[in-house]
Amino acid sequence: MIDKRLLKAMPMTKKYIALNVFLQWLSLLCNILIMSVIAKLISKIFLAAISERELLSDAILLVFLIALRSLFSLLAAKASFKTTTLIKLRFRKLIFEKLFKIKDNYLQFLSSGEITQVTSEGVDQLEIYFASYIPQFFYAMLAPITLFLTILPLDALTALVLFICVPLIPMTIIMIQKWAKRLLSKYWDQYTKLGDTFLEDLEGLTTLKLYEADKDYQKKMDIEAENFRKITMKVLTMQLNSISIMDLVAYGGAALGIVLALAAFNNQTIDLNETIFIILLSADFFLPMRLLGSFFHIAMNGMAASDKMFKLLELEVKDNYSDKFDPNGDIELDHVSFNYDQRPIIDDVSIKIRKNTLTSIVGPSGSGKSTIANLIIANLEARIGKIMINGQDVRSIDPTLINRHLTYVGADAYIFKASLREELAIADQSADDQKLWSVLEKVKLARYFENLNGLDTKILEGGKNLSLGQRQRLALARALLHDSKIYIFDEATSNIDMESEEAIMEVVRSLRDKTVILISHRLANVVSSDMIYCLERGRVKEEGTHKELLEKTGLYRSLFLQQHAYEDFMMEDLYERAV
Repeated sequence: MIDKRLLKAMPMTKKYIALNVFLQWLSLLCNILIMSVIAKLISKIFLAAISERELLSDAILLVFLIALRSLFSLLAAKASFKTTTLIKLRFRKLIFEKLFKIKDNYLQFLSSGEITQVTSEGVDQLEIYFASYIPQFFYAMLAPITLFLTILPLDALTALVLFICVPLIPMTIIMIQKWAKRLLSKYWDQYTKLGDTFLEDLEGLTTLKLYEADKDYQKKMDIEAENFRKITMKVLTMQLNSISIMDLVAYGGAALGIVLALAAFNNQTIDLNETIFIILLSADFFLPMRLLGSFFHIAMNGMAASDKMFKLLELEVKDNYSDKFDPNGDIELDHVSFNYDQRPIIDDVSIKIRKNTLTSIVGPSGSGKSTIANLIIANLEARIGKIMINGQDVRSIDPTLINRHLTYVGADAYIFKASLREELAIADQSADDQKLWSVLEKVKLARYFENLNGLDTKILEGGKNLSLGQRQRLALARALLHDSKIYIFDEATSNIDMESEEAIMEVVRSLRDKTVILISHRLANVVSSDMIYCLERGRVKEEGTHKELLEKTGLYRSLFLQQHAYEDFMMEDLYERAV
């Protein structure tokens, strides 16, 4: 009923859990004294053996004890809140640090939807596990022992029977634990599956509307939602049934204790005061364990979520990285191969990218160009061969250093919801306005934003108030501010207007003091490259300058002439339409 992995991951919560249990125990002692005072008052009133002065004295004592119990309960709640805060911060920090270390590799094991749900609702469920279930687990063990020792001197038989009945509740919990764990695991699988479907449909809603496929995907969403409803109903049924059994044990045991106390009173082995006192405390024997049973279901939900969390946290990540990295050198791929789901993507590729040169990687779609880029920036790890930067294996370099010295600009660079100044400051927080306008001038966006609200222009989420070309140029401006030694442009000019494409390529060609890797489907963009590698089916088919490759009658020449002829045809067609 206690997951050792969770406790090991959160050692800093132990003192607050212990404090919580201790304060609850003090509150219980106050409650025992309160019941003692109440039992004494009732018996004296019934026997008409109490004076006004005694009544006032007992009332004052009762108010004091109630206030003291309330104080202990409040302090216990504060200790629980402190545990809650530590849990949220700690787990989310662990998850984000892990994601940062493994970069995009996590997508091979968990989906974005799963990550989102685990870091939000999953952590919230664990909050209840640590702040409520664990303290209640220990308190539920301590409370019956305290009550047993309290009642034992008064009536040994009643105390013993009540104490023996208490374990029936944890026995009920243990019986349903395996079933509950299996069921809640299925619940979280279906929950994350529904989240994945929803996230995918939401992100692709415009595309689905465009192709009138939204109704088909709505049906798929309805099926996932119905499956989630069914598993939720099963979970609720399990919880209600187990709660009913625990209630039967708790209140049945309390009733048995009351009957035994009355029998002892009838036999004159205990007086009226002691009888009332035992009756008042009978329910308290079972309430802590009964409350534990209620927390148990929430805790099991949190533990099911933690399985997915630990699946991410326990992914193997190297931590013996070198803290030294000099990017001022050549980049080499030495007989590199990479498979994805047993499918070969890169096969025995050897490439040398000279420092401070523009090197282009081209080839048909699916030939492995983007995979090479992700291997260089260590988003993916080659199983065979080596990738070295200035003679140092990228697998030995701290990912933080790679991020500092390599800048990757892809076709889907994300634009955040922020002001233009804040958007650019992501790359360089120390940059002043003059520097920001300078990079905007380079990417030919300065005039556009000058006509709006300047650097205070609000950018919508995903850059939705900008054109595709403007988004890419803004991403390029952000990359220039990063000012790294190595730049990788992975289809950074795909699906954008000619003006934006030319503006981007002008900047790319100007980075002659940098090591630049250009991956482009449009071969006209790579003509001025110092070296071109042409890939086909994951292998280097040809290499050389543009002129050298054209002189060959190979793949590059074929692709270039095809594109050239197509672009001439399109221009001619546009001209004829215009006239």
